[in-house]
Amino acid sequence: MKNPSSDCTEILVGKAASMDGSTIVARNEDGYGPINPIKFVAHAATDQKDAYFVSKTTGVKVPLPNHSYRYTATPQADQSDGQYEEAGINELNVGMSSTETTATNARVLGYDPLVHDGVDEEAMLTLVLPYVKTAKEGVLRLGKLLEKYGTGECNSIAFNDKNEVWLLETAGGHHWAAMRLPDDAYAIVPNQTVVEEIDVSDADNYLVATDLIDFVEKHHLNPQPGHFNFREIFGTQSEADAYYNTPRTWYGQKLFNPEIEQSPTSQTMPMVRKPSKKIAIEDVEYFLSSHYNGTKYDPFGTFTSGTDKEQRQFRSIAMDRNQASSILQIRNDVDDNHAAIQWLAMGFFAYSPYVPFYTNVTDTPEDYKNTTNEVSIDNVYWLEKTLSVMIEPHYHEYSDMIHAYLDACQSYARQRIEVTDEVIDGFTNDVSEFLTESNSKTAGEVSKRTHDLFNNLVKKGLLLSKTTWEKGQNL
Repeated sequence: MKNPSSDCTEILVGKAASMDGSTIVARNEDGYGPINPIKFVAHAATDQKDAYFVSKTTGVKVPLPNHSYRYTATPQADQSDGQYEEAGINELNVGMSSTETTATNARVLGYDPLVHDGVDEEAMLTLVLPYVKTAKEGVLRLGKLLEKYGTGECNSIAFNDKNEVWLLETAGGHHWAAMRLPDDAYAIVPNQTVVEEIDVSDADNYLVATDLIDFVEKHHLNPQPGHFNFREIFGTQSEADAYYNTPRTWYGQKLFNPEIEQSPTSQTMPMVRKPSKKIAIEDVEYFLSSHYNGTKYDPFGTFTSGTDKEQRQFRSIAMDRNQASSILQIRNDVDDNHAAIQWLAMGFFAYSPYVPFYTNVTDTPEDYKNTTNEVSIDNVYWLEKTLSVMIEPHYHEYSDMIHAYLDACQSYARQRIEVTDEVIDGFTNDVSEFLTESNSKTAGEVSKRTHDLFNNLVKKGLLLSKTTWEKGQNL
């Protein structure tokens, strides 16, 4: 596997916890290195008979249903080791984000080891999203695949439709559990198992592998008889978790529940919280592009006086390994034919705008789907990556320009959604072509503004050289 892109940060928001009644599944797709070019594509619906999916990574061969729905995805540009489609929404307004890397403890892996010929991250979205009508169906389809074929990785996968948000977590090679997020709550998922108490008798809110309960009982895996805490049974609570993972939960809960005092390294923070106020898309964007802003742990040290050690103590959310960030929003205040929006940022998210793409479309803009393996500022991925190389060494000199650019892009995005929604309200024909054109206009304007920023940063950067020498200096 060349460069899996699953070392990520995720936030889920129920429809009664969001400001506009949307369900939200959002995740930063991070790599294990700073480079993994990503593109944004739209797949057409297809009719297929006797079709199979064959994994380039594991060799697993999986028969496919006869019909696939149209869907969006963010695959890697180099698909020599698989597509890694990661995040998208299908034509029935089902969103899927796959995957968030987690960990199963060594005791469990002794009884259900990971396999090398099963369904891994690179295949999950491709095998599930085109074939499901609801978020819950997505959980059930993926769960059956995991039980039959196994997996070689520990992951969590999120699904949403206009009513529900579900999180599925794998455990070992063949086991899993999933929970429905309460409508009035949010959850942060930071590269560790987070699902807690499970009630297997409540199939409206919890789903589990067929033999999960028997497996736990047979191998004496439950440290708290009388309870079934998935995190306690299957997850890890290592020192690495305390410094790499839990601080991201701490910061997210600090943003959305500032009244609650917690330690960044606490391993008892709950998965589910009710926010102190409703959560907007902008709040989700802020969290996913954050770097412990306003605390002594901020690696940029903008407004705080943390020591060098403190500024590098915890793994940041926005970081050089960011690749693509998708906020999958299914709205409830508009018609279904334009309810789904995939907000997409590429590059280093502290500097990159989120662009709203309606997903009921036939195509994606050229500079989002033409991503190359080599550097080219003619595609958005590399343009944003190049900007991050320029910005980071002079972050404080550039910060005013960057934040003005990001704010202007966000306001423009909101305006575009408002205008597009108003036009569609009077539509009687299929809206897909119109939404495809609308997306192109939105993305084109944001790309123009990004190139303008690039131009201005280069010109300002040329004045920051240490070798600058004014005429007549020191004469």
